[in-house]
Amino acid sequence: MLPTILRRLARALLWFVAGSVLLVLIFRWVPPPGTALMVERKIESWIDGEPIDLQRSWRSWDEISDELKVAVIAGEDQKFAEHWGFDFGAIQAAFAHNERGGSIRGASTLSQQVSKNLFLWSGRSWVRKGLEAWFTALIEVFWPKQRILEVYLNSAEWDTGVFGAEAGAKHHFGVSAARLSRQQASLLAAVLPSPLNWSASRPSTYVARRAGWIRNQMRQLGGSGYLVQMDSARKSPWAQ
Repeated sequence: MLPTILRRLARALLWFVAGSVLLVLIFRWVPPPGTALMVERKIESWIDGEPIDLQRSWRSWDEISDELKVAVIAGEDQKFAEHWGFDFGAIQAAFAHNERGGSIRGASTLSQQVSKNLFLWSGRSWVRKGLEAWFTALIEVFWPKQRILEVYLNSAEWDTGVFGAEAGAKHHFGVSAARLSRQQASLLAAVLPSPLNWSASRPSTYVARRAGWIRNQMRQLGGSGYLVQMDSARKSPWAQ
């Protein structure tokens, strides 16, 4: 009985590994039709009795403002070009902060956020964190940094039911993602830690101050020049 169970578990594990690798490879070139977070938001709206219409229009790399690309990196993950999916220094700092009590601080990289939003459910269980690490490793191996950021920008949530740079730009500023100014981009990046509670178009004092800090960080990173060097900073033999 036990050997049979183990064989079935091993077979299921192999199918999961093969399926997840295939899915990541497909999304290396094919735009994901949606994300797990979008499905989650839709289900939540049905449960609450307030159905929402999800807004999302995929835009390619060249159709998204460089200002937004750099703003998101400056605000969310300044070591994006260097790491392989995990910023262990930030993880240690967040762990130490959380041990002292107070507000919970996260340390997710952009790669981890793509993994979570695209493939997984919300929550803090060890199972979900383990799956997040697995998918993060896969996309770091098989995708170039440009693709990771492109998928992130097309998957990020900027208000209830508003997903992706194009929908976010139109929702908050009435412009396309390609025409975002530096100030608008910094405001969109500033609300990403809590997009359902903060507004880019009606920023609080804190959000406006954070957006100003992001603009300073963008200049220090080198602006759009940072993007030119991004994929050459660390290369995977698979992500060419």
